[in-house]
Amino acid sequence: MSILEPVREDIEKQTAVKKHSAMIRLWHWANTIVISGSLITILINSGLFGDRTPGLSAERKFLLEMLEDKVWGVHIYFGYVLAGLFLFRIILEFFQHPDQQFFHHLKAAYQDYFILQHKKGLARHELAVSAIYLTFYAVLAVIVLSGLTLAFQDQLSLQRSLAHSVKEVHGFCMYLILAFIVVHLGGIFMAERKDSNGIVSDMINGGKHA
Repeated sequence: MSILEPVREDIEKQTAVKKHSAMIRLWHWANTIVISGSLITILINSGLFGDRTPGLSAERKFLLEMLEDKVWGVHIYFGYVLAGLFLFRIILEFFQHPDQQFFHHLKAAYQDYFILQHKKGLARHELAVSAIYLTFYAVLAVIVLSGLTLAFQDQLSLQRSLAHSVKEVHGFCMYLILAFIVVHLGGIFMAERKDSNGIVSDMINGGKHA
């Protein structure tokens, strides 16, 4: 799993620590809270309301369905916030300092590994990590678009079969996000125990310590 460990040092300036702007840090932690809340609502509904015990009275079934709808309402609310955060992250990329732009780091890793053959070991590591984050952003885009489609399916006059397919994609992508979270936390844990310790504090204070 070492290839999944985040790299704390800048790929071009190994004596410097990567810096994270206040807006990126705000987005990161807000995104963490929203995604966690969204996953919790899914866990609640699948765990508490997913299995209807035979023999329940009509009144209790109605109550469970009402509670389930309320939890899904919260899930939809989280989805709207997630969509706003995703749009915010896209816009933010254009206003970041070049050294703090995601695609700048991705381009630098690509050039160093495939073109310049510069610091190949670190570049390979950075390129792999960046590719995982790029995949995360792509999956997040699918989740946002599919979630909004489901939220407005009546306004979009979406056919039931198509809505079901969109729901399946949406659910599958949530599993991918969950897998990313596990890998991300595992990579950070391993990095903190090795040469890149301080990654978590960097995401809090901006990575100002060289």
